[in-house]
Amino acid sequence: MAEVSGLAPAKVNLFLHVGPLEADGYHPLASLVAFADVGDGLTVERADRLSLTVAGSFAGALDGTDDNLVLRAARALGTAAGIGEPGLAITLDKQLPVAAGLGGGSSDAGAALKLARDVLGLALDDAALAGIAAGIGADGPMCLHARAAWAEGRGDVLTFETGLPPLPALLVNPGVPSATGAVYRAFDAEPSGRADRPAPPADWRLSSVIDWLAGQRNDLQAPAVTLAPAIGEALSVTAALSGVRLTRMSGSGATVFALFDTIAAAKAAGEALSAVQPGWWIRATTLR
Repeated sequence: MAEVSGLAPAKVNLFLHVGPLEADGYHPLASLVAFADVGDGLTVERADRLSLTVAGSFAGALDGTDDNLVLRAARALGTAAGIGEPGLAITLDKQLPVAAGLGGGSSDAGAALKLARDVLGLALDDAALAGIAAGIGADGPMCLHARAAWAEGRGDVLTFETGLPPLPALLVNPGVPSATGAVYRAFDAEPSGRADRPAPPADWRLSSVIDWLAGQRNDLQAPAVTLAPAIGEALSVTAALSGVRLTRMSGSGATVFALFDTIAAAKAAGEALSAVQPGWWIRATTLR
């Protein structure tokens, strides 16, 4: 197969309920995740050897490429298929901020697995690829499938949700990284969350879903804001935009999302915010 390309979409935790650290070293969690129509771009084609070229707005934020999750995914795919290290030239167009709570690395790996499978003509379905993705990270399977889902356990126990309506949204990153490990350590210092999965909304109309989400939380938001006050500023400024229905941090930060009634309202709010915060990463999108 010739060169193939695809999108590695941004992942957004619409809520994130986190329990205290358990004996196995992991935190149990409950979340409802959705995926944006913005993300990183990947291109894969056959080559004499495995290589990765990183370009795009945030290419400079990656510390080298040898241990990039995309390469780890490609090598794991080759091992699973019994072909050794595959000969592939992969290009990553890095458009998502790094350490942003958007699952960028895992989403890149998931997209790379699908594209590499197709280029190599491997007889592996998405379930098999999800098994490979699980070896790369706990949120690997959810990002491999890139579908709205309830996530439990370590984030790897998935129940797909077909009722979630398209959610007009604005993604806002204030330009600071938020290291997941540091945020969890701050959470552990004063563990106040619990991995409770709430009952679903009474109905799945947009307005009802937003009202229901307002009753949920992100248990990592407070510790992340303590470590990176810029996240708190982004939350405050974004919440004050015209038409905003709900504002919350995604994942372990630093990206904030806001929900609106229409995509036109989200785009207008994004333009207004960009005018006063030109250095922030701001994207209107639809979460699905």
